[in-house]
Amino acid sequence: MDLRKLKALVDLVEGSGIAELEISEGEERVRITRTVATSHQMYSAPQPVVAAPVQVTATVAAEPPQAATPEGHIVKSPMVGTFYRSPSPGAKSFVDIGQSVNAGDTLCIIEAMKLLNEIDSDKGGVVKAILVENGQPVEYGQPLFVIG
Repeated sequence: MDLRKLKALVDLVEGSGIAELEISEGEERVRITRTVATSHQMYSAPQPVVAAPVQVTATVAAEPPQAATPEGHIVKSPMVGTFYRSPSPGAKSFVDIGQSVNAGDTLCIIEAMKLLNEIDSDKGGVVKAILVENGQPVEYGQPLFVIG
């Protein structure tokens, strides 16, 4: 494996949430593991606790309603990488919400290891939702689009 490919793999591991990546090509095998540095903690002797009367009031905070994902066919990410809605910065998006698409139409690009992979629609219909922001990292199997 050449040095550029190893650098791309290290960048992929650092930029994503994965902790370990193992790749084998023929007789060559590479394993990249990311560890999280822990800081040293200082502890002090326990201090005496003085009990004081405490008045407790309970409040229930209503959570804001979550935006419901529209029903329909969900197009999921086939790989880990960076999601892009257009072929280049400043260019028109491949698709927008409300646009009709056919099976085989390009929906987006996912960049993985410096390779741009076009993601095509596997079903025709209308784009009901785009679930990922442009330039956002995506995981394998993460929902990208809802097509109805």
